[in-house]
Amino acid sequence: MAKVVAIHMSDQRGVIKDPVQTAEIVEGWGLKGDAHGGDWDRQVSIFPVEALEKVPEDMKEEVENGGYTENITISGLPLEDFPVGTKLRIHDAEFEIYHIGKEVFKTHDRHYIVSREGRFGKVIKSGLISVGDQVEIIK
Repeated sequence: MAKVVAIHMSDQRGVIKDPVQTAEIVEGWGLKGDAHGGDWDRQVSIFPVEALEKVPEDMKEEVENGGYTENITISGLPLEDFPVGTKLRIHDAEFEIYHIGKEVFKTHDRHYIVSREGRFGKVIKSGLISVGDQVEIIK
């Protein structure tokens, strides 16, 4: 069973995000109070911890200790089950994935793997989410 292992947000872009236990997810916006929210197709970032297996051995420590750059960290969902177009439900909220990674890859800290394997998308249904919530693929 896939679940939320961490939630992070920040009121500024380009900085390490702060941990929260619960977040309000707003349809058409993203995480309430997060700087990446807005009317665009990268309202929320979701990172599957399974992607850490793709980090080169010489970068693992830097990536794992670099601070969280994603909004929602999940575990238990194989990468191949999580392509563009996937719709997810976390507690009351629903998301649609529009991108895997970013246009330009980052080369340092956690940005390294999130820029390659992070899932980015829109909120399609508002709700509250909390650390420990189950993550479901909507068929």
